[in-house]
Formats: sequence, C-alpha cells, structure tokens
Amino acid sequence: MNIPEQYLKALVEISRQINSILQPEELIEKILDIALQQLSAERGFILLKDEQNEEQFTPHALRNINTPKISEVKDISHSTVDMVLQTAKPLLTFDALSDERFDAAQSIVLHQIRSIACVPLLLKGEMLGVLYIDSRGEKARFTRQSLEFLQAFANQAAVALENARLLVRLQQENAILKEEFHRIYAFKEIIGRSKAMEPVYQIMGKVLNNDSTILITGETGTGKELIARAIHYNGHRKDKPFVAVNCGAIPENLIESELFGHKKGAFTGAVSDKKGLIESADGGSLFLDEIGELPMLLQVKLLRFLQDRKFTPVGEVRPKSVDVRILSATNRDLQAGIKEGVFREDLFYRLNIIHIGIPPLRERKKDIPLLCDFFMKKYNHKLNKNIGSIRAEALQNMLAYAWPGNVRELENSIERAVVLDTDEQIGTDDLLLASRELSPDGIEAGMSLEEISKNLLTKTLSAVDGNKTRAADMMGVSLRWIHYKMKEWQIPS
Repeated sequence: MNIPEQYLKALVEISRQINSILQPEELIEKILDIALQQLSAERGFILLKDEQNEEQFTPHALRNINTPKISEVKDISHSTVDMVLQTAKPLLTFDALSDERFDAAQSIVLHQIRSIACVPLLLKGEMLGVLYIDSRGEKARFTRQSLEFLQAFANQAAVALENARLLVRLQQENAILKEEFHRIYAFKEIIGRSKAMEPVYQIMGKVLNNDSTILITGETGTGKELIARAIHYNGHRKDKPFVAVNCGAIPENLIESELFGHKKGAFTGAVSDKKGLIESADGGSLFLDEIGELPMLLQVKLLRFLQDRKFTPVGEVRPKSVDVRILSATNRDLQAGIKEGVFREDLFYRLNIIHIGIPPLRERKKDIPLLCDFFMKKYNHKLNKNIGSIRAEALQNMLAYAWPGNVRELENSIERAVVLDTDEQIGTDDLLLASRELSPDGIEAGMSLEEISKNLLTKTLSAVDGNKTRAADMMGVSLRWIHYKMKEWQIPS
C-alpha cells in the first residue's frame, strides 16, 4: 500500500479526531464527513449491520441524498453496495456511466453518478458495514491512492466505531448493575442481606422515582416507617418534607383537623388557622402509619383526597391542592377489615397500588448477627461503652428465639445489654432471654414451618447417629430431601 504523505498526515489527525468521539451516532457522522472532505465527494452514507438483526444492514448519516424514506437509500447504489458486502473488497470507479460493472444499475444512470468509492468496514474479518461516497462532477479526487487511503481510514473507523459501541454497552450494563446494586444494597438505613429481604429491596428500587401510592405491611416492629423513610430519602422527593402521622395515636375528634388543617373559629379551641399534615408535606411524602386505625368518616375524606389531591380544611369553603406522595402502613389484615365492615374496599385499592410486605425477623434469622452488630455500635457510641461482641451461646439463643416484637424487640434487647453489661462481651444473662426459652420440643409460638422442620431434622439425625436413610424413613421423606435440606440449612453430617 503506497499512500501519499498528505494522506498519512491526514490519517494521524483523523485517528486523533475519531478516537475522541465516544457516542456511536456522532462518530458515524464524523466518519462520513471526513471521507467526503478528503476525496471532495458530494454525497454519501454509511450502511451498518443491525445490532439486533445481523442479517439486516441499516443506512446511517445521509449526506445530500434526498429521499423521503431511509429504506430507499440502498436503491441509490444497490449494485455497488452488494458487491462490497459480498466480496468484502473496496470498489472504485472513475466513470460509472461507462463502467461495465454497472450496466444494469438504473440508479447510476438516473442520478448521473460519475465517480464511486465504496469500502468495507471490517473488524477482525467481520463485516460491520460499508462506507459509500459518490460524485456527479469531475472535482472528486478518486484515484487508486485515494482508495488505499479510504480503506486505511475505514479500518480505523471500524475500530473506533466498535470501541464506541462497546463503551455504550458497558455504560448500559453498568447502569443496570448500579440499579440492581441500589435495589439490593444502597439502602444504608436498612440492615439485612437475607433472601427474605431481597423482594423488598427490589420493589423499593423500582418505586423510588415515581409517585405511586405504596402500602407497607408487616408485623409490629418490622420497620415499616424505616422502609417509608428510605423510599423518600433515596428518591426524587428527598429534598422535600417527609411527614409521618400515626393514625392510631390521634384522638378521633382531632384527626381530621390534624390531617387537613382548620380555619380559625371552625370549632371551640380553633383560635387560629392551622396547616394540616397533608399541606405540611406538600412537595414531599406523607406517611400514614397504622392506616387500619383510621375512622370510617376519615377514610371517606382520605379517599376523596387520593382521587384528586385536593382537600378542604375544617371550616374552610374552598379546596386546596397539594403535590404529595402517599405511603401508608399497617400491621392489620385490611382485607379482613373490609369483610368486617371496618375498612373501605375502595380506599384499600387506592392505597395498595404498590405493596411491600416486610418479613418478620423469625423469617430472616441470617440478619440477626448483622442487626446485633449495628445496634451494638449504635449504643456503644450513644452510651460511651465498648462492647465488642456477643458470646456464641448468647447468639445461639438469639437465633433460636422467635422475636415476636421483631427488630424493635431485638434493638431493645441489645440496648439493655449494652447498658447492663460490665464486660466487653454480651452474654445470655445480659439479654434477659431466660424467660423466653424454647419449650422442650424446640417449638415456640410464632416459629415458621421452616424453623420447625430444621429443628426436627437436626434432632432426628442426632437420634439415629447421623444415619440419613433412617432419618428419612422416620420423617417420612425422601433421602434426596434429607441431603438437600442438610445442605440448605448447613447441618453438618
């Protein structure tokens, strides 16, 4: 290949330019513009293999080609492009009208094309597409040397284009991984890595930046408000207010005023205008805890507010509008409440657009060591103590306990242990779990079937000196089940 010096200099400069462009579409435009400029051509386009369908090639970066449909671009020089795609070799003609290779090409006659250069975009022998340029005038610099330059340039362009596409794919994959990481690990307010918590994190990650109404359910002490706060402070409303109200803690005769506000003189004791909690949360999130305790009259008014985001303060005539996201929580079975006639079905469906169910602590025992470590550090700092760890026996007792009060009860136990402990380790006596010991058969109210099954399997294996076949016969299960559960529950052979 004998490329003139001016072309070599041009290749160096071109390489610098195209390798600095990271967006594929912008790069494609630049590649075509450089080819047209260097060879003084008038028209051109780039045909690239479709990333979704490798059998199909799609035109990109049209220059001076006036056609209403992009699919018609290939008809302009169908024969030329086909030759290059089939042979993977560059094609050049100085006078297409008299070149016998193009006798059947109606488009060349129709458009009076004089000079054509078409080169493959190859990467490691794979056809990425073709670069096509042509001219109807005589000013185009189409020579054998210019074709060699164009082919060298096309090789550079193919590498740059593949790098740009690879970068985009990596960025997309990275964004997906970041989203997944955010869903599972980015909620630093919440401690837990057990499998039971994964669906919670996944739903939270999906609802952060939309305004769907969310209903959070779970037993007392599972951390429903913590979930609501995490959604708010990790989402697009994080710089706006988060207002929490416990619907069960406000007297029934005051709850309407607390939620919607009131006008001065609306009732005895209303000595001034008062902004309600809904209005205080404008722009942010309103968390309605223990929503199942809301009186029926207020359920009607809340339903009306959810429908149009408008409310009328007590004693006021004109309604007000607010932009508020509603999150609610309950430890009650609201559907049972509907059947009992104490909760409105239409309100339930309005609140339950997105449902997040928080598992009880007894279903996420693997999180107990993490939670213990977190709470020890918290209360060490708060109480200026230096408790380093929990004794193995105490931790075993904690893992065996059903925790009816869930995470809140665990936190209280750790706080009490840090306060009372005079050693640098928390022991069984510090936890005051003696009164909560398991029954002799290892079963306690509130335990899950999985915990009971694991306890039964462990006792059975011990009774038969580890003979898995005998254990399977005694329990009425298959030997395969025994092996599978021993591996899942990490029961030593």
